Amino acid sequence: MQRLARRPTISSSKLAQFTNYLMYRAMTTIKESPPAPWRQLFVEHVQTMPSPEFTLSTVRKISTLPGPHHAPPDIYYSPRARTCVFRGMFAGLPVNPKNDAELNPDEYESDYLTFTTDCRMDKMAELMGVDPGREQDENLKLTRRGELVEAAFWVKDTATQWRVRGRAYVLGPDVDAPDADAVKAVGELLLRMRRKQQSPETGWSFGREVTAHFGNLSPLMRGSFRNPAPGTPVAAPVGDGRLKLGQKVTDLSDEVARANFRLVVIAPLEVDRTDLSHPARGRRWLYTYRGYGRREPNAPGGVVEDGWEKVEVWP
Repeated sequence: MQRLARRPTISSSKLAQFTNYLMYRAMTTIKESPPAPWRQLFVEHVQTMPSPEFTLSTVRKISTLPGPHHAPPDIYYSPRARTCVFRGMFAGLPVNPKNDAELNPDEYESDYLTFTTDCRMDKMAELMGVDPGREQDENLKLTRRGELVEAAFWVKDTATQWRVRGRAYVLGPDVDAPDADAVKAVGELLLRMRRKQQSPETGWSFGREVTAHFGNLSPLMRGSFRNPAPGTPVAAPVGDGRLKLGQKVTDLSDEVARANFRLVVIAPLEVDRTDLSHPARGRRWLYTYRGYGRREPNAPGGVVEDGWEKVEVWP
């Protein structure tokens, strides 16, 4: 698959050395990095949802019109929200008999949330935090570390609201390439991933994980990445005969669909859980990532467990 733009690269030998070091760190810190204390309950709650949808909140930079006397335009920040589908915890994609993609070995797990998107959507500029006028920059379509976002879930069956705040990472077809931004994104994600106990060391790959997520979608959903560019006027010429609605994609290497498909990973920094199952006694907990080795809490009543500070607050 062709790269979309040119950017600084790292030699393949240096990339291999760096990646091997990060994988070594992930393997040797397994005893220091158990699952986050909120992870199991969060997964259990989400599994009760008929469709695991959440609201993704981002911030968009918008410029005003130029001021008098050619003064530069002001930039202000505008909130954006939309409904997305939760695609599971990163490195924990469940086996799907309809998914023909090669899966990674069951070697790693993480506390990262995932969802998929089209790199032509407006949210890409918000995920990357770009300034006005740079929304169409081709480099924004490549693998890189993004901005802070929030994912809000309402789990009806348990009357619980989960708000997950963290950093977004956008993974594209260049995720395994020796590019500086891709290496940085992969490196930061690896440092908080966990190698499962007694699992054999195998060739786990970020690129394979991205393809597996693409394969986990239905053929019609995969075909949506061959739609005309989202947000463009219907009356405007499409300009590419390959782009139309209602297509089904069965080829996991489809050039057009894969060029537009992105896997977004959210690395949580704060988790806010509000339990309203008892109307007369609502309860709320805040979890804040402090890093492994931290033992003293910051908040009154806080308890540090497995790198996270947990404190109960008034709802």
